[in-house]
Amino acid sequence: MRYWLFKSEPNTWSWDDQVAKGEAGEEWDGVRNYQARNYMREMKIGDRGFFYHSLKEKSVVGVVEVCVEAHPDSTTDDPRWECVDIKAVAPFPRPVTLAEIKEEPRLADMVLVRNSRLSVQPVTDEEWQAVCQMGAFSA
Repeated sequence: MRYWLFKSEPNTWSWDDQVAKGEAGEEWDGVRNYQARNYMREMKIGDRGFFYHSLKEKSVVGVVEVCVEAHPDSTTDDPRWECVDIKAVAPFPRPVTLAEIKEEPRLADMVLVRNSRLSVQPVTDEEWQAVCQMGAFSA
């Protein structure tokens, strides 16, 4: 299993919106960045990801799981763009803020710290464990 981070503006697509989709999940559509798209092409069913609220909140608020591998993005007719479907697994007992992540030495090389604009990004096993520990989430 690999780990990822999915960023969303909560006023566009929030954790509550994701949870409301239930087991069926929802397309992680609208991504128009080649690097983020390529990461989604690498994802497998069962991979886990952090659900991250950007903008004002700037925090990891929950865990999601890939439930459908890369397929054409339904929001465009352009064949270059693909997406995965994700479903909510569980909320973080305590959201972990970007400020806390930046202060944690174990996370100094995390993509979120180095390239905070990328909407879909990989997370290492060690980063996953550290953020889960910080958020009191039993991985």
